[in-house]
Amino acid sequence: MSRRFVDLSITLDNETITDPPFMRPRITYQTHLETVADMQHFFPGLTAEQLPGGMGFGAAENVTLTTHNGTHLDAPWHYHPTMDGGKRAITIDEVPLDWCFRPGVKLDFRQFENGYVATAGDVEAELERIGYELRPLDIVLVNTRAGAALGDPEFVHIGCGMGYEATMYLTTRGVRVTGTDAWSWDAPFSYTAKRVAETGDTSLIWEGHKAGRDIGYCHLEKLHNLEALPAHGFTVSCFPHKIRGASAGWTRAVAIIDDETESQAA
Repeated sequence: MSRRFVDLSITLDNETITDPPFMRPRITYQTHLETVADMQHFFPGLTAEQLPGGMGFGAAENVTLTTHNGTHLDAPWHYHPTMDGGKRAITIDEVPLDWCFRPGVKLDFRQFENGYVATAGDVEAELERIGYELRPLDIVLVNTRAGAALGDPEFVHIGCGMGYEATMYLTTRGVRVTGTDAWSWDAPFSYTAKRVAETGDTSLIWEGHKAGRDIGYCHLEKLHNLEALPAHGFTVSCFPHKIRGASAGWTRAVAIIDDETESQAA
């Protein structure tokens, strides 16, 4: 059986705008020649002329990141200190690996305007449209307008978000990992801020994230290439980097599609 792998992760670099200014990544590149000094830490007095090709360890990079840069998996600890009726929320190093390699389902919400907050009814209608019934531990990915806007200076303001009811619709059915190609699982803050100013209702802030207080779950943010996926019939691999006590971990999220699924879709 042949398989096709679809990379669902964005590339980390210094140019592409995927975060607000205060949290953008910074990558410093060292050339092969520039690591000669590092080699001298282990071999004092060694000169470049004594090394093969006059080069040190080889190329290297120093990277300054938050755990929420790039494509990453948020742990329940990110949303709130507790989950599941008052239990301590789990951190990224405690997320069950069994949650992170599961059948995937794609909800196509590209038709919704930027800032729209998707409801449980929207989720139910899309599942009916694609003819799929959720199963426990399915990984549900949401394709928004942000998927086509990677690198746009307005990226953080693009795409719809998932509201409290939409999130609970998924988690009450056993879903424990979700994902979006937008900057956040929730609607962009710029739109939420307007709603809060109009209504005075601060419970609207991060309502999708905060659903994790009731049922602990993880979500992937800043996915990419969701447009390349079928509605279902693929497997998602999204194991997070193991960072002790952290709220999130970077992941090279990948969708795996076998030839049988491809032939059925055709």
